[in-house]
Amino acid sequence: MPLSTPQTLLIDCDDTLWENNIYFERTIADFIERLNHQHMNAQEVRLFLNEVERETIIERGYGSHSFAHSLVTCFERLAQQPVTAELHEFIWGFAHRVSTSALEIIAGVPETLDYLNRRGHHLVVMTKGNITEQSGKVERSGLKEYFAAVEIVTEKSAPAYREVVAKYQFEPATTWMVGNSPKSDINPAMAAGINAVFVPHDMTWILEHESVNPAPEGVRLLQVERFVDLQQHF
Repeated sequence: MPLSTPQTLLIDCDDTLWENNIYFERTIADFIERLNHQHMNAQEVRLFLNEVERETIIERGYGSHSFAHSLVTCFERLAQQPVTAELHEFIWGFAHRVSTSALEIIAGVPETLDYLNRRGHHLVVMTKGNITEQSGKVERSGLKEYFAAVEIVTEKSAPAYREVVAKYQFEPATTWMVGNSPKSDINPAMAAGINAVFVPHDMTWILEHESVNPAPEGVRLLQVERFVDLQQHF
């Protein structure tokens, strides 16, 4: 039965409201094919790229431009030669497309956001990454009207969640983080003392993979199969 008391829902964007990682995965597959490494198979190259991405995130944060830098660095290290003009155009062209193209909204998202609003719940976008890129996605999505605010943070950590809760004076007991990433959406939110709704996505970025922790005492954890299933609980 849906909760009768209005709740605050902090809602993730990428791979929760719209498709995101699938486009990065397609680009990685194309990149590995173009690299055509003579001594490493595709899986080994992918593992190497994962490590490069971890380094780049520390230096440049998240987003398509950070990803493009990772591809350039990976190519230069593995091929031991400069990036060709053709590959450079491909890599940066992809970054541009990701930051400007139309978004593929996940099925049932607009209807569910409308339902949650009509039920009196307070919706806030909670995403991480490059401010310009992420805010641009929110604008292009056509979903901004459903949200009272948009919060874009450098990293979704427990302190970041506490700061947002304090900023808006949310009540932790009636505040939920909704998202597809155990590492960024679920575990740190619960560690911050707020509830969480895990909405798994088959294509969640590998660097976001993590086991979902047990809910701490006094914190609630829900798991639903699809975003539209929020209507059954809220």
